[in-house]
Amino acid sequence: MSLRIYDSARHQIVDFEPVKAGHVGIYLCGATVQGSPHIGHVRSAIAFDVLIRWLRRSGYQVTYVRNVTDIDDKILNKSAEAGWPWWAWAYRFEQEFAAAYRALGVLPPTYEPRATGQIPEQIALTQRLIDAGHAYSDGNGNVYFDVKSLKDYGSLTRQKLSDMRTTEDESQIDNQTEAGKRDPRDFALWKAAKSSEPETAKWDSPWGKGRPGWHLECSAMSRRYLGEAFDIHGGGIDLRFPHHENEQAQSHGAGWSFAKYWMHNAWVTIKGEKMSKSLGNSLVVSEILKTTPAAVLRLALGATHYRSTVEYSPETLEQAGETWNKFTSSLARFAQAAPEVAEASAEDLAAAALPEAFCEALDDDLNIAAAQAVIHEKIKQANTAFEGGKPAEGAQIAIQIRAMLEILGLDPLSEQWREADSGSDSAATAALEKLVTDQLEQRVQARKEKDWARADGIRDRLGAAGIIIEDGAGGSTWHLG
Repeated sequence: MSLRIYDSARHQIVDFEPVKAGHVGIYLCGATVQGSPHIGHVRSAIAFDVLIRWLRRSGYQVTYVRNVTDIDDKILNKSAEAGWPWWAWAYRFEQEFAAAYRALGVLPPTYEPRATGQIPEQIALTQRLIDAGHAYSDGNGNVYFDVKSLKDYGSLTRQKLSDMRTTEDESQIDNQTEAGKRDPRDFALWKAAKSSEPETAKWDSPWGKGRPGWHLECSAMSRRYLGEAFDIHGGGIDLRFPHHENEQAQSHGAGWSFAKYWMHNAWVTIKGEKMSKSLGNSLVVSEILKTTPAAVLRLALGATHYRSTVEYSPETLEQAGETWNKFTSSLARFAQAAPEVAEASAEDLAAAALPEAFCEALDDDLNIAAAQAVIHEKIKQANTAFEGGKPAEGAQIAIQIRAMLEILGLDPLSEQWREADSGSDSAATAALEKLVTDQLEQRVQARKEKDWARADGIRDRLGAAGIIIEDGAGGSTWHLG
């Protein structure tokens, strides 16, 4: 069986056939770095991370592009409210996104361009669309895409232009930009500079100083890094309209084939409601990771099929935690019985034969549930082999389990999760050191005040917790008993 994926444009599962044999080009809409990453953001990253891992495991050479939107209305408005330079605000949250991706084991993209780094390409595309009769300038520095000029506008989301009121995202609409439109459904390619905006957020163009519209960057960057025709464009389902519809319009208007397939992940809900900042229920990744292991969060967000909604709740985390504990404890037992299980290299895992049922599951539009069912069955088989006195057979199955979990980004014995565990240990040690040091300082003060009962009480409480205090000429030291 070869890979089959759900193409959002065609609304059906289709056979995947790359534009160029043996190569896959993927463009994933990345973060608009206006604030901290929440679980909705990383759900998309995790879903496409599995796709990329599976494509590479299937023998494809993958070029993966994930952009960073580091200039737009929201960034400018929020940075101004906070009293920050817009670029510093954007960079701050770009780094938070990078940290979240690393923590959750999301592989880095081949290229991660910023919108501000591709201004010449965006200006060139805007001019190309004007020359082709698909765009126009209002004479005041704004340039708009003429949606009526493109016959297939609305084809991605299967909408009729006559049914649309606007093709702009609400956050991108303002009176100054709307004023020059011939049709309210046209969308901005280039926005004239506003007097209220900082000079550093303005670039010279044939139409005057300004900055690119939200949609323009992705068309320009996908073309630069993947060419005029590439395989898969991905993103959250909330981006289908207007963002992806407008991307496609720009690229088709420029004469480019653009994306052959469209893949969209569903959103995360909390108590049945779409997670959103307006509901006040956005959950920031860094806060969750203070109490939840990163692997558990990845499992909670990635165990559901990417086109199905994830219901995020304490119960979801608990279930993911139980599954993760099963993976970790099983592989720990297997590695103890057969050291070669833990010693298997990345090359060994890549060479390990995968169960046919596992491959069929992932080839079936990334059927994660079916793939995990195969893993659980193989854990049973490995247990039986080790308990039956067949360590060689058990080790072989265990390495196979690791190979499958690696494709899901969840191999407990991988460098990613070994380092995470080490980091957790270090954090725990640092926390213990701080707590004990604080207690010792209080004990010193008590002894200075000749409050012997309090000093002895601190020592006894620490001793009851397994912490031994030793007094010497140089002061007090401690160690675990």
